[in-house]
Amino acid sequence: VQLVESGGGLVQAGGSLRLSCAASGSIASFNVIGWYRQAPGKQRELVATFTSSDSTNIADSVKGRFTISRDNAKNTVYLQMNSLKPEDTAVYYCNAVGRWANYWGQGTQVTVSS
Repeated sequence: VQLVESGGGLVQAGGSLRLSCAASGSIASFNVIGWYRQAPGKQRELVATFTSSDSTNIADSVKGRFTISRDNAKNTVYLQMNSLKPEDTAVYYCNAVGRWANYWGQGTQVTVSS
């Protein structure tokens, strides 16, 4: 399984970006799929994920600003990020947990300028 992220870039504070994660296989087969991020000098942290019951798990720091969605027909998961803040600057990774393995994308850089 390959996960390919896109949509990162440089944006001013208050702006928006939409990240995409395209999977080489069916995203419906994963137990969990979603987004993590890692800022310089910090640990990787959960941003937003879909669970096996199709509910969402969203970090408190992004609630009300970020929205996770999915298109099973396109095998793609999205992260709509609004009202971006400088502290959202990080490399954003797509993650998928299958029955036997944990998959990661290569990451996409998001930089928010103040």
